[in-house]
Amino acid sequence: MRIILVAALAIAPLMAQGNKQAKRLDQATIVLSEIMATPDKAIPRDLLEKAHCIVVVPSEKSAAFIVGAKFGTGYLSCRKASGTGWSAPATIRIEGGSFGFQIGGKETDVVMLVMNEGGENKLLASKFTLGGDASVAAGPVGRSSSAQTDAQLHAEILSWSRAQGLFAGISLEGATLRSDVDDNAKLYGRRLDSREIVTTKTKMPKAAARFVAELDRDSRHERTNATGSGQ
Repeated sequence: MRIILVAALAIAPLMAQGNKQAKRLDQATIVLSEIMATPDKAIPRDLLEKAHCIVVVPSEKSAAFIVGAKFGTGYLSCRKASGTGWSAPATIRIEGGSFGFQIGGKETDVVMLVMNEGGENKLLASKFTLGGDASVAAGPVGRSSSAQTDAQLHAEILSWSRAQGLFAGISLEGATLRSDVDDNAKLYGRRLDSREIVTTKTKMPKAAARFVAELDRDSRHERTNATGSGQ
């Protein structure tokens, strides 16, 4: 009986960590779903279709987003080598930088699209700085990307944020992104960096299924529309 109790006490923290990961992935899924459900005030679907990778950082009520503080933890996924579907997600942390008018906000969601191979390689490095190691620009908002500026067209990463119901493109100059191998270990059962997860056939955790399904659904929607308009 004592052995069983000890084993249960040892497993409990692992279950709590797994539940935390599942909850955060669900939050990331909801953020993406809500944003893409309003096409006139959302990330242009043609940009999502062209993106090599996506990063979604859902808000955390327990943490204020303050200059110099850790902003939050989210997930990245990249296109599979086959070009169809999205990879299993890797955990990523965003720290430092400035969110402009949203500094001090208690809840801020952040979404980034990585638009080319160069940006993808930097994203999959252990750590890099937006605006320093990789070019970043505020992403356009609307049904299509036709209103993109020259800076947006040439940026490796486009970024958006949502706070208190307001969604807009915003530059994250100076923010640092880094792979979180500790949280990956809680999700996958072993320490993996971002590159290992998204470029190999890493088994999809059950907790991540909804997040990747949402990405696939949004991408299929765009391809369906494009196909239909050409008939």
